[in-house]
Formats: sequence, C-alpha cells, structure tokens
Amino acid sequence: MKIICNTSILAEAAMNVQKAVMTKTAMPILEGILFSTTENGVKLTGYDLEIGIETSIEADVIEEGSVIINAKTFCDIIRHIPYDKIIFETDEKLQCKIYCGDIEYFMTGISPKDYPELPVIINGKNIDISGKILKDMIKKTIFSVAVNDVRVIHKGIKFEIKPGELRLVAIDSHRIAIRKEFINYNGEELSFVVPAKTMGEIMKLIADDENFVKVGLGRRHILFQINGYTIISRLLEGEFMKYESIIPHDFNTVIRSKTKDLISSVERVSLIITDRFKAPLKLEFKENELRVSTATALGTANDKLEVSIDGNDIEIGIQSRYVLDALRASEEDEILINMVNPLSPVCIVPTSGESFLYLILPVRLS
Repeated sequence: MKIICNTSILAEAAMNVQKAVMTKTAMPILEGILFSTTENGVKLTGYDLEIGIETSIEADVIEEGSVIINAKTFCDIIRHIPYDKIIFETDEKLQCKIYCGDIEYFMTGISPKDYPELPVIINGKNIDISGKILKDMIKKTIFSVAVNDVRVIHKGIKFEIKPGELRLVAIDSHRIAIRKEFINYNGEELSFVVPAKTMGEIMKLIADDENFVKVGLGRRHILFQINGYTIISRLLEGEFMKYESIIPHDFNTVIRSKTKDLISSVERVSLIITDRFKAPLKLEFKENELRVSTATALGTANDKLEVSIDGNDIEIGIQSRYVLDALRASEEDEILINMVNPLSPVCIVPTSGESFLYLILPVRLS
C-alpha cells in the first residue's frame, strides 16, 4: 500500500476514528486503526467491539492495500508533522513508512485478515433527525447518565420516538433529565437505549451547520451517518426505569426565578463544598425570597435572591452539582422550580412549553 494525502485531513480523521479504538487490551489488533485504500483515497476504521467509527478521505493511491497501525502512536506522529503532505506506505512484510521532507518514521503494521467486521444493519428503521436539534438534546441530557449503576441500561440515553416527537431520557440514582422536540417523523413508535460513550462521540462529530443526521436502527445495533463519518454501536439491553411514575404533577409550591441569578447564587455558596468536605445546599423559599446556605468543616456560606413564589413556603436540601447541571443545561432566561413537599422530587422546567424537565431527588437536612 502506498498513498499520498493531506496531513491535517488525515490527522483529523485518525483522531476521530481513534475514539472507537481499544486501549490497554490483550488484543493489539483492536488498538489499531484499519487503513484500506479505496477508489478515490483511503478508508479509516476503528472498532472496540461496542462502537465502530469509519470515514474515508481523499488521497492519491499509488499502490492498493490495507494495514492496521497502532492508533495512539500514529495519531501522535501525524499531529507533529509540519508538512502539508505525507507519504504512507507498507511493504509485503507490513513494515510501514511514514515520511515527508527530512522526517521519516517506521512502524510495524498488523495484518487486517483477523480484524472483526463491523455489524451490518439489514431491514432496519430509517430516521432523519436535525443535527442541530440532536446535538442540543444530547448535550442537555448526557450529564444525567448513570456512571456506577449496576443496571447497565442506565449507562445510556433512552430514545423515545413517536409521530412528530423525539424524547431523550437519562437517569441516575439521584436525577432524571428529559429533553423533548418535535420532529418530522410519521412511522411507528420506537424505543431504544444508546450507550453514553456513543452519544458523546456523536455530539462531538455533529458540525454546527449539520442539516440532518441519518439514523439506521436494527434489532441490536444503531448506525449514525454524520459529517462524512459512519458510527455504529450496539444498543443496551434490559428494562429501563419506568420514570413516568416518579414525576409528580400536582405541586404545592411553584417558584419562578431568573436562571443566571440562581446559578450565581448557588455557585457562590458552593465554594466551601469540596470532594473532601461535602454537604448539601439548604434552599429556603419564603416571602418571595430564596435563601441559599450550606455548612461544611471549612465553614458556612449564605446568600439570598428575589424569586416569585406561588403556593406554600418550603425548605429543602439538595446537592449543588445536580442543581447547577440542570440550570446550566436549561439555557433559559427564567425557569420554574416545582415542588410538592421537602421530600418529594424537585422539578425544574421551562416557563412555557415542555422542551425539558430536570428532576432531582432532595436530601434530608440534619
């Protein structure tokens, strides 16, 4: 194999594909990127048996072929080459040479004959989703995905699709994030869970001017076509929490607050909360005023701001990080905080519409 290609284009493609490559595995073949020549260039593939990323770039193909190269080393090399063009070639023993100008590297390649094939989706469901909408929805739910939950299915984001509507749901043991948008879809209702790692890579690959992301849904795998990349991932299996039953609907207290002011207040009080010195926030809603306070071994902090309160005065305990994650994700000028009592879930929602809902479980105040 011998190709000549643009260095920066190859570097960008390799670094994106590297996200689907295993690290520190007993199978060196899975630590590499598969390079295969095509009619107009070269195809790069990374696959860790859970997520695969594939893309093709233009190149001058002098000699056809394929080889697997260690992904980390190759990406480190290509990032430090100062020339616009590089030459990449291999011999019959899979010894690889990467060179340009006075620079040359030699690497030992791996035969691609044992490289696992990426899954293929046959007779799947096809969906087109606005790239801008999908990126925003992932961004505003992925922070709530469970990290340590023994139920693997909660380590992903649930898609719920029905005619005219797309809903993304993420859950951990303390909170729920729900994001909803109207989409142009008229097919059957669909429900599936995509691993958070896959969703994170998809969010990064969606360009700001991306019109649509093409989605192909199979029984056990899902495929996304984004900005010249194909991402295929396994779906998570299991029973996702029936979260609808947890969401309260009749509230005794409804607070309206300016989002930036509330974020600033929580941030100020949270300065004395650290990984070593942990404590919940105490939120006291009374007479159209919110008092935010906490106490740790480092000291105490207090702040207050004006809010609008409809209903009963209330005092609750809550983890500051969960509040800040929800408020920052809302990106609204004002939000509503709906509560039933000090021990019931706190619901943060927009002042109009149902585009998002962030539910946070309170904590008991000692």
